[in-house]
Amino acid sequence: MKRFMHFAFWLLAFGMMGMQSCADHRLSHAEISAFGPYAEELDTALLRQYFAKTIAATGSADSPVDKAVQQCYRDTASQGFVPVWFTENGLMDDADALVAYLHTALPENGLDTAAFGLHDLESDIKAVHDLAFDSIGQNINEILARLDYNLSRAYVRYTVGQRYGFMQPEKIFNRLQQKPEGDWARLFDYEVRRPDYTEAVRQLFVGSRIDYLQASEPSNPTYQALQEAYKHTTDTLRRHKLAVNMERARWQLAQPNLAQPCVLVNLPAQELWAVGHDTILNMRICCGAYATKTPLLHSKISYMQVNPDWMVPQTIIKKELSLHAGDSAYFARHHYYLIERATSDTLNPGDVSAEQFQAGTIRIGQHGGRGNSLGRIVFRFPNNFSVYLHDTNSPGTFQQDRRTVSHGCIRVQKPFELARFLLPEADAWTLDRLRISMDLPPETERGRQLLREKTDAPRPLRLLNYLSVSPAVPVFILYYTAFPSPVDGVIQYYPDRYEYDDVVSKHSPVW
Repeated sequence: MKRFMHFAFWLLAFGMMGMQSCADHRLSHAEISAFGPYAEELDTALLRQYFAKTIAATGSADSPVDKAVQQCYRDTASQGFVPVWFTENGLMDDADALVAYLHTALPENGLDTAAFGLHDLESDIKAVHDLAFDSIGQNINEILARLDYNLSRAYVRYTVGQRYGFMQPEKIFNRLQQKPEGDWARLFDYEVRRPDYTEAVRQLFVGSRIDYLQASEPSNPTYQALQEAYKHTTDTLRRHKLAVNMERARWQLAQPNLAQPCVLVNLPAQELWAVGHDTILNMRICCGAYATKTPLLHSKISYMQVNPDWMVPQTIIKKELSLHAGDSAYFARHHYYLIERATSDTLNPGDVSAEQFQAGTIRIGQHGGRGNSLGRIVFRFPNNFSVYLHDTNSPGTFQQDRRTVSHGCIRVQKPFELARFLLPEADAWTLDRLRISMDLPPETERGRQLLREKTDAPRPLRLLNYLSVSPAVPVFILYYTAFPSPVDGVIQYYPDRYEYDDVVSKHSPVW
């Protein structure tokens, strides 16, 4: 028992519960301790030895959870081990409470129990309660050191994971696809709140740690809807899809507030919802192809351009338009104009070589109006990719089942209706001027009279070129393969068009 006195001193030093020195007891430790006669075998040196062995066997040098947990033990005792979940008198009640909670919570939240070592935790706790050390051939110090570390590890992993997610999406998704130039394509542009391991570790040493555990459950509506569907679904594939999307809903990033006007674009659904003003506008979209994926981001739609010119990105010039070098008829047919960057001179397409296109010395624009690739209206919002929502000159694409066809921008099926949603205070004449500018039939007599007067005028009639959206309306480009419909809240399931589900499965402990 003397070997354990130093161990008891450290428990006192760090305020561990239920600890008293041997001198304060009239009864023997074997009579008082839940460890019975094995209490006399507690040995600080052996505990430290077995603790180091446990870390070597289970701790990953790359795991932020293991780093945080191991550091917490180092910080609380220079000897390297002060128990968190037991005293010389037995296991603390919180140890049983944690394991019981995880036994229920892990499967309810779509998490793999093996990733938290639940089976081993339950086996070790049972062995301790049954005092089965001899029967399983393991020293009490070995089991307690292993159990204590693994309890702390499971606690930190669960509380941090439920609060922040079990993977770092911005790190993973932005190292997923290389561009031809060799650098990485940025596919995920949300600002994600970083996991706070320090707070989770601090909670290990306070009396309310089980309260903190229970308060770690995500509360956002998307997560709760997915979890409810998970609990009531027996289909294996759907349960896995729901678990993957529950992980997405854990990430601490900008979330739509459906109580305020906003625009949601869910890429796997290939649909858009404009929610607000006591209405929900739903439409199909076309988004980025697999090789030119639409990035995930959050911004605010601040203005619209009507009949804009399209300045063709250099990537498209080099990959596609350079193939038509010297073909003046092609460029005329598509209403393109060519400008030399150095001089701003307009060039004859027949005089420009493929090498000039490849060198990046030529800018190409497409005149606004009929036949323009952007259609008649563009919805602009600040972002790092020059992507936006826009009309299209190829509306037939919306009838296709798979609509991942663009270079990254998002084509919308109902551009005028979306514009009207973004302009809730617009008067009838403003809306009619927009209709006329988009070559849509006017609905006011004033508009119809204007068309009668302008019968011979070139089209489009550019009555509007720019419309401000004030206040700016949040737009969320999302990726959910299972998602509660903004219309009725029913979970809808979609194909994994960019194969992101596999990425989430690989980097998080989903079931």
